[in-house]
Amino acid sequence: MSITPGLLPVGLRDRLPPQAEAASRLLHRVIVAIGRHGYDRVSPPLAEFEEGLVGRLKSARARDLLRFVDPVSQATLALRPDITAQIGRIAATRMRHRARPLRLAYGGPVLKLRATQLRPERELLQTGAELIGRDTVAAAIELIDVAIEALETAGVTGITVDLTLPDLVETLAAGPLPLPADAIYAVRSALDAKDAGALGGLGAEAYLPFIAAAGPLDRAMAALRQVPGADALSSRLDGIAAIADAFRDRVTLTLDPTERHGFEYQSWLGFSLFGAGLSGEVGRGGSYTICHSDGREEPAVGFSLYIDPLVDAGLGLEPRRRIFLDAGTDAATAAALRADGWTTIAALDPADDAIALGCTHRLVDGAARSLQATPQDQDA
Repeated sequence: MSITPGLLPVGLRDRLPPQAEAASRLLHRVIVAIGRHGYDRVSPPLAEFEEGLVGRLKSARARDLLRFVDPVSQATLALRPDITAQIGRIAATRMRHRARPLRLAYGGPVLKLRATQLRPERELLQTGAELIGRDTVAAAIELIDVAIEALETAGVTGITVDLTLPDLVETLAAGPLPLPADAIYAVRSALDAKDAGALGGLGAEAYLPFIAAAGPLDRAMAALRQVPGADALSSRLDGIAAIADAFRDRVTLTLDPTERHGFEYQSWLGFSLFGAGLSGEVGRGGSYTICHSDGREEPAVGFSLYIDPLVDAGLGLEPRRRIFLDAGTDAATAAALRADGWTTIAALDPADDAIALGCTHRLVDGAARSLQATPQDQDA
C-alpha cells in the first residue's frame, strides 16, 4: 500500500502554531487550577497490558482499544482510550495505602480506535481529577466546583452542567417498578434513546414519564418527583437538589434522568459539561466504584475535560511579543528580553526577514521598535 507523503490516518492531525501552543497553555492552566484544590498530579503510561486495561474499562470503552504486540514481553498491549481507568489502577495498587479521600489529577493524550460523528478526532488531550474514597454529595459538589473553575480558568463562559441518574433503571427495577433481569438492558437503551415505542413494546410503560422529566433543572426535578415510583429515588434527588443549590447562581443547570450513553460505569450521579460557543460537551464526570484485587469496591467521583474543543474555539491564544535581533546582538541583552517576556528571534543570515519570520518588533539601538502590523503579529 502506497501512502501519500504527509497523509495522516483518519482522525489524527497535526497541531501547528499557534494552536499547538494554545493546547499546551490550556492544559497547564487547567492542571494548575485543579492542583490548587489539593489534587496531586500523576502520569500513567500511554500503553498498558491489554488484559489489565480491559478489566478496568467498562462497556464500549473496552472495545475502543488500539492494540499491538509488545516486542519485549510478546504480550498484547493497548493504547489508552481514557485515563480515568488508569487512575483507578494507581489508587488501588501503588497508592492503596494513602489516606482517603485521595485526590489525584492527570493530563495527557488518549487514542481511540474509531472516531464518532460528534467527535471526529481519535487522538484527544484529556485532563481531569478523581476524588477516591468518597462519593457523597459533598464530594460531588467539590468535584463539580473544581471542574467549573478549571473551565473558567481556560476561558470558557456560559457553562452548563447537565446532570443525570445513571442507575435509575436498576434502582426502580429493584423496587417500585420491577423488571425481569433480561429486560433491564433493553429498557435502559430505550430510555437513553428516548424511544417511547420501544418501552411500550417491552411492557415498560411505567417508565415513560421519566423521558418527559428532562430539561431545566428545577422544572425537571418537580416533574420527576411526581412520577409514580420516584420515591425510590428520593435520596438521589435530594443530592441533586443540594448540588443545584451550590451552583445555581454560577452556571446553568439541566437534568436528564434517563441519559446513560457514556455513563455506563457511573453509579448514582453523572454530569456533562458544556460551554457557550463550544461544539458538544467539553467534559463529563460522576460517581463510580474502583475494584481492588481483594474484591473490595471503593467509591469515587471524578471528571474528565477535553482540551481540543477549547483550542478549536480559539481559546488559549495570546498576542505574540516576538522581537527580531540582528546578528551580533549581545547575549546578555537577548537573555534580558526573554526574562521580560519577549520571544527573541535571532538573525542567522543577513537576508532574514523579520516580518516574514512573524516578528512584531525589532531591537534598534537597544530599544524595541514596532514593525509593520502583519497577520502573524498575534496568535489569534
